[in-house]
Amino acid sequence: MARAAKSALVLCMDVGFSMSNSAPGQEPPFEQAKKVIQKFVQRQVFAETKDELSLVLFGTDTTKNPLSQDGQYQNITIHRHLMMPDFELLEEIQNQIHPESQQADWLDALVVCMDILQKETLGKKYDRLNIAILTDLNTQANPDQMDVIIGNLKKAGITLQFFLPFPVEEEEEDDDEEGGGGDGARRGSSRSDRGKSLSREQQKGLGIVKQVMLGLEEEDGLDEVYIFSDAIEKLSMFKRIERRPMPWPWQLTIGSSLSIRIVGYKAVTDEKLKKAWTTVDAQSNQREDVKRETVYCLDDDNETEVQKDDTIQGFRYGSDIVPFSKVDQDQMKYKHDGKCFAVLGFAKQNLIHRHQFMGSQVIKVFAPKDDEHAGVALSALIRSLEELKMVAIVRYAYDRRGNPQVGAAFPCIKQKYECLLYVQLPFMEDLRHFTFPSLEKNKKFTPSETQLSAMDSLIDSMMLVEEDENGEQEDTFKVHHIPNPAFQRHFQCLHHRAVNPGTPLPSMEPWLKAALERPGAISARCQAPLEEIKKKFPLKDVEKKKQLKTSAQIFGKSSEEPDAKKTKVDEEEEEYNLAGISEGAVTSVGSVDPARDFCSLVRQKRLPFGEVCQQLTHRIEQLLSNKNAHYYMKCITCIQAFREQSVKLGNADLYNSYLQSLKRSIPDRGLQDFWDLLVQDAVTLISKDEVEGSTVSKADAKEFLVTEEKKEQTEAPLVEDTGDVDDLLDMM
Repeated sequence: MARAAKSALVLCMDVGFSMSNSAPGQEPPFEQAKKVIQKFVQRQVFAETKDELSLVLFGTDTTKNPLSQDGQYQNITIHRHLMMPDFELLEEIQNQIHPESQQADWLDALVVCMDILQKETLGKKYDRLNIAILTDLNTQANPDQMDVIIGNLKKAGITLQFFLPFPVEEEEEDDDEEGGGGDGARRGSSRSDRGKSLSREQQKGLGIVKQVMLGLEEEDGLDEVYIFSDAIEKLSMFKRIERRPMPWPWQLTIGSSLSIRIVGYKAVTDEKLKKAWTTVDAQSNQREDVKRETVYCLDDDNETEVQKDDTIQGFRYGSDIVPFSKVDQDQMKYKHDGKCFAVLGFAKQNLIHRHQFMGSQVIKVFAPKDDEHAGVALSALIRSLEELKMVAIVRYAYDRRGNPQVGAAFPCIKQKYECLLYVQLPFMEDLRHFTFPSLEKNKKFTPSETQLSAMDSLIDSMMLVEEDENGEQEDTFKVHHIPNPAFQRHFQCLHHRAVNPGTPLPSMEPWLKAALERPGAISARCQAPLEEIKKKFPLKDVEKKKQLKTSAQIFGKSSEEPDAKKTKVDEEEEEYNLAGISEGAVTSVGSVDPARDFCSLVRQKRLPFGEVCQQLTHRIEQLLSNKNAHYYMKCITCIQAFREQSVKLGNADLYNSYLQSLKRSIPDRGLQDFWDLLVQDAVTLISKDEVEGSTVSKADAKEFLVTEEKKEQTEAPLVEDTGDVDDLLDMM
């Protein structure tokens, strides 16, 4: 396996007093330089690379470097030696680096940085050595040893970068203007303005920078000189996490007699953060201070503890749990021979549709570099598939532990390489078939030619393609250049929390917010087509049809017909309801639709009302033990049916008694979420106004829920819903 690329970098920042000077309304160079190193370090931290970094400050009030002897290399401090960057360095940059009151020669600081790289990389392997200097050049620099410095940089293979508050190109324009000529007045004015913005030391320093960079890189040397503002913008985007290519070597087989050596690499896969959330102590922030202990208890009054060896897993099937031991699970698993990339057959490319692609990865399959015969054989297969517009249907298994897949291997021929692209295909159970009525048969929904033309214009105006200089179309959004906004926001918040504990998280950065919105050019381009769409597809307010009212609603209850008689008639109508006839003979309250079973038993009058209520409450208790939102909703439907039938029969005692006892048990059973749902649906006690024999007043019925709402606002839930699956077999 190839060794991961590793580099060593020294950040050299000017903290002298001149870095704090700025024009009114402009950010001081010190703050800009600090932002550059902050963003660079945080990129390195979150990129999870092995690169090492050192930080050197010059212009400090103190001196701390190994070259400070005989009054040389003064006011230069090595803040951190070469090591991997971490959150501690980010905190130090945030809290410990401030403007100071001295000045130092930036060439001396460069020599100190070179000394760090030469001494601290001795005996180690690095692919790149680099020094980045951040300064405003407003200090005196002694160029006497410049040729020696350039020679040593070349000899050691050290690359150099400069970050300045102004561009180096403007100084070049000033040099060109000194010759005068027809544009002398304009150029003289430009040179005068430039003279006001740059001091003599800065102009001299720019000349030295140009000499050093051109001496190192010849013509391209000035490409490594950056402006603070540009660097901040580019570094705002967090660096992608670098992944080493992990080869998957195996054999591509066609039948029993043809085998080709291959190597597979993941080309596209779902990226996940390597660093996951973990539980730590709130005071020490240490994971080791939190000890986890899992205890298994029976769901009884004493919460009897049982050993883990006395438990087995269960598969929930409806409201029942089917016990399934580890032995059963091992026997159930499909056992195969391990790695596999076998061609089952071939199919036309047009038969494999894009919407059938599955899985979270695309694998590129190559021939090994050291196997010429495999390369020739695989190339022949790839070119044959491409010529015939076909794909290979493949049985793929990563290893013995994974389940085998069926996928398609597409030919891919590029200028520099050729390979097979493997994509997983669905099984029968993975497909979702939906049937929708055709819009073409209904003339009401058939668009006119002008409407179709307006929609075509809108689509054309919102196309995410642009033409280059050669007239060829290219994508506006290139996948290789679009970062995952969730990762960017995640890293931004982590960095802020690490260096600013206790403060609110920052708002989303403007560049990230802009990346989530439609490009301005497309928004402007589609305005006219959108207006045309509004005209061609007018929207009208549709008034709701008034529901027909019954005579009883219009004229009120007939005073001549007593309520008892109306209730009896309603019951008789219910008995001959078609739904009641079709539901079959119900003998008990089941678990599939307990509310419907309860209502059926009440209508049948074969069992006493009290016994039917007991069956319903027993079923409600069973469902509540699952502690799942789906079962909570089913319980609420049962309680609503319980209340409705109790009101109809004029028997409020059983319902009120059960609901009051249920409320008292909520805290101990950890059912606060269920009770909140019950409160939202306003399911309360039956009052005297609804049933004559009730002992609950209307005010008490209202207070029954109001008290719970107030309690919810002032107190936290007593027991957290853990979502554990309880054993229902003991309760049945």
